[in-house]
Amino acid sequence: MWPCQFPVETRAVSRRSILMGLVALLALTGTIGYRFYNEPQLTVNTRSPQTIYAPQTIIVEDKIATAAVRKAAKQSALNVFALSQSLTETIERDFATLMTQAEALRTLTKPFPFLPSTALSTEVQVALRRMSLPQLEALLKNAEDRSVSENNSVKRDQSPEHQRILAELSAAYRKVGTTPQWGNMRQVIIQSHERYALAQRSVAAQLANLQIEPILDLPDSDWEPLQKKLKVVLRRMLAQGVAPGLLADVTKNAVAAQVSDWSVPHQKVAIQLLPVVLRSNLIIDPAETLRQQEQAAQQIQPIQVPIRKGEVIVWKNQPITSANFALLDSLNLSERRVNVEGLVTTGLAVAVALGLFAWMRRRYYQRWSHQRWCHSDTALVLILALSVPLMIGLTEITYTTLPAVGLLVGTFYGSIMGAVVVVLLGVLVPFGLPSAVWPTFFAIVIGSLVGSVLASHARSREELARFGLVLGMVQAIAYVILLGGTNTLGIFSLAASALRQGLIGVGWCIIALGISPYLEKLFDLITPIRLAELANPNRPLLKQLAEQAPGTFQHTQFVTTLAEAGARALHCNVELVRTGTLYHDIGKMHDPQAFIENQFGCPNKHTDLNDPWLSAHLIRQHVEQGLVMARKAGLPSAVQAFIPEHQGTMLIAYFYHQACQMAQQSTPPTTIQEQDFRYEGPAPQSRETGIVMLADSCEAALRAMKQKEPEAALRTVKQIFKTRWQEQQLVDAHLSREDLERLAQTFVQVWQQVNHERIAYPPPMPMMPRTMPHSMPPTGT
Repeated sequence: MWPCQFPVETRAVSRRSILMGLVALLALTGTIGYRFYNEPQLTVNTRSPQTIYAPQTIIVEDKIATAAVRKAAKQSALNVFALSQSLTETIERDFATLMTQAEALRTLTKPFPFLPSTALSTEVQVALRRMSLPQLEALLKNAEDRSVSENNSVKRDQSPEHQRILAELSAAYRKVGTTPQWGNMRQVIIQSHERYALAQRSVAAQLANLQIEPILDLPDSDWEPLQKKLKVVLRRMLAQGVAPGLLADVTKNAVAAQVSDWSVPHQKVAIQLLPVVLRSNLIIDPAETLRQQEQAAQQIQPIQVPIRKGEVIVWKNQPITSANFALLDSLNLSERRVNVEGLVTTGLAVAVALGLFAWMRRRYYQRWSHQRWCHSDTALVLILALSVPLMIGLTEITYTTLPAVGLLVGTFYGSIMGAVVVVLLGVLVPFGLPSAVWPTFFAIVIGSLVGSVLASHARSREELARFGLVLGMVQAIAYVILLGGTNTLGIFSLAASALRQGLIGVGWCIIALGISPYLEKLFDLITPIRLAELANPNRPLLKQLAEQAPGTFQHTQFVTTLAEAGARALHCNVELVRTGTLYHDIGKMHDPQAFIENQFGCPNKHTDLNDPWLSAHLIRQHVEQGLVMARKAGLPSAVQAFIPEHQGTMLIAYFYHQACQMAQQSTPPTTIQEQDFRYEGPAPQSRETGIVMLADSCEAALRAMKQKEPEAALRTVKQIFKTRWQEQQLVDAHLSREDLERLAQTFVQVWQQVNHERIAYPPPMPMMPRTMPHSMPPTGT
């Protein structure tokens, strides 16, 4: 918050400060340590100090065991898969590409069969292409050897298949009879073998894992129908869904089952081609999977623990189980009482945190930012801090208000104070939480910390809303990182929980965005966003000023330019100076003609009055009326402070001297009360209002200067500064002599920029007539 009108805290600790500190200590300790008020002493895994018997017959639910069983049911629930259209289309495209490659390889070996089946059977032609070239040449040579008789033309050690091939070749040779015809057949066989070998080498380079022989050995007449059949089988298998993680052998067996009624050559081709492109086209359906898990958990009935009167609940020194605790707690035997040690520990931690907060407030907020801290600020921060443990106690850890608190404190008091509040709450709140939920809370702390740092940079509600989205994203990512290692419900359950965390964080940011204007109004806060909204020229007061007192409005614009540059040079609050300067003279709308900048050549109103006391009263009225207008418009007190403080307690010198002259000429001479010609003040109470006073004082002098030399302007500005210094107007403004020197240089630079030189343009040339006079004779006559 910027300079306020509330009582200011000094270095000496006041009674009110001590009282507020005690209230904060008690309130935070009480809300954070709420679980210590009624904490059971006999809990799970503690040992019973004595044997405890059941005073009555009862059946109770073991909530801890029920939750554990339901969690196990969620873990064991199967994932629900759904067909992925994109994966299916990708597989079909890959199949088309594979068939194109197979067609290109078959083109290299065409035609096949390369000889009529009457000359050589298709099986023999297949075998001839597959054997090595030396084997083929030796086989052809044996077939040409006419000295070998039909009965002993083959050797006994050759295989039956080899003998059959040689027999068909010998028969073909004898059938052809003439050497030229056999030579043509021999050449066709050799060329087909070479093309086949080329195709095999191409396969080795492109499809290393594919056995191409069944594809190349298929007759050309069978290839086109087979392609259509393969496409039908592929679509049928994809429509049924291919599960993820299938072994290669399982995929081949599935294909073989689909083509079991095909011919053997066609089966071989299918088993070679389809497994190459077949892969899973199923993806896990997150929504259905989560619903399945929830259904599995809800189907688990609550675990009931019965016991009869007089039966032993737990034996002495025996560890207490969840069932024992359920019985003990239901029968009021768990020894619930106030945990004084826990409350004292929490109170000490809160006291240390409050001390750190007070130290950071003094060191940063009051020393570095030169801003004042009011008791209302302490009350607001305390209320926001208390909302964090209160919301956890009323709901659950997930719905804590910490994201909204970080965003609001960062917006109201800056990123450092926002981060301090978030970090301190992040350390204190876990004192009252079970360790199982700490990771979730720390994920919220990380997101809130980012939000508090970014919030101070927002200059509009829109930017603040974007920062809220960033906060939600960071909170979700932090949740995944912190809980990913301990997650046992699957990645989709983790993703759903992270998404829920992020949405809750965004939701709190939306709430913070909605309530921030009300908090600003209620606690009289000034934020960069509110200042930017008040500086909008379409605000009612500024529009009225421009319409009713245009001269004053132009004066205000130049003073704003000077003051804003000065505030930037001294690292003050530029937004506050800009907004405060725009409103510092709104009181002149009460009587615009009383000020010379609005007379525009009209008769001077004060000349007609000829009463310096009344004229001084009219001049002073613009401060009083300005405050009335500012309060009616609901301007913050920090902006209202610019109205009286920019004039301070300065003397209205012109009318004071006029009154002195009239008093001397009167008979008898009268005594002039200087107080009647002074503004009521107060003098500037902050660096910002001090800068505006100096800018307002220099504006008229700089505007009236006829000389353009910067040295003359600098002397004039310094003289004005010296006068204000000697009049004790800057005693509370915290402006040093070095600050005044820097301000003087800045004001002169701005004056030079406004009064920059321009080149002299030549007079406009006379316009030539666009049409000839009617009296001028036409050309050529």
